[in-house]
This record gives sequence, C-alpha cells and structure tokens, in this order.
Amino acid sequence: MSDYQHLIHEFAPVYNKDSKILILGTFPSVKSRAQNFYYGHPQNRFWKVLAYITKEPIPTTIEEKQKLLLSHHIALWDVIQSCEIIGSSDSSIRNVVPADIPRLLPQTSVTTIFGNGNKACHLFQKYTLPALSHVSNLQAIENLPSTSPANASWSLERLCACWQEKLCPYF
Repeated sequence: MSDYQHLIHEFAPVYNKDSKILILGTFPSVKSRAQNFYYGHPQNRFWKVLAYITKEPIPTTIEEKQKLLLSHHIALWDVIQSCEIIGSSDSSIRNVVPADIPRLLPQTSVTTIFGNGNKACHLFQKYTLPALSHVSNLQAIENLPSTSPANASWSLERLCACWQEKLCPYF
C-alpha cells in the first residue's frame, strides 16, 4: 500500500525587484500546506533563525513573515512545483516538476541562491541549474543546514551562527 499523494505547490514565491538572495526549500510540509505559507511547522526553526540574524522579532503572521523577508531583500520559494510525496518526507519525493525559477530570477536582483538543506540543493542542481545558463550574475547555489526539526543534530544556536555567517554579507 502506498501513501503517496500527487501534490501541487499552491502558494506564490515571496520576492520583489530588490531581492538579492533567494532561499529555496524543497516542497511545503503538511503543516505549511495547511497554513498556505512557508515553514509552518511549529518546530521548524526557519523563522527563528531569520529573526535572529536580521535582529527582528520572530514573525507570526504571513504578513509579518513577508515583511521580514522583503525588508531584508530575501526571496523565498521552493524548488518543486509538483511531486508525489508521503506526508512531509523529503526522502519520499518522486516525479518532480520543478518550479519556474528561471522565470522568477530576471524579476529580481538575486545574485546568490541558498538551499535550506541538502535535498533542496540536490533538487536545484538536478532540475533547475541546467536551465539557468543564461543568468550571468548567478553565483550558483550555496547549502545551508536545514532548519527542519528532522535536522536535530544542529542546535538553534549552531544554525543561527552558520546562517548568519553565510547570509549577512548580503544584507
């Protein structure tokens, strides 16, 4: 018996023309899909890490999260537009249709893309990087340790330090 579901990413990327970096996840978790926004699982540390490195309060509403991102020139999206997945398990992802990142980039000032975890980077390199040869100002993707609760070997403090070191030069 299979618990796979074919799902389509149903919420838009967050960006504007001033976005300098793009942070990519894989595909929204069950909790994120229920909230219709990124990193909705209460144990995911994404918003805590961004609040720490930007010296902002931890956002709680979608509007506060969008404001935090855009005020610090951060774009946010996922690598996958649709796939088959079991629950929120990145390791179960199959039959990927990538998000149209090549269409998004010319609408921004993005020069660097970061992957929130190994799987996001792997999927980007497999499905998206070959389509980006025309984007000359792109420096490729940089791996950030995942903020997922499944990445329990990384403490919040360690995540904050690593993300701060890699992202702050862009603020």
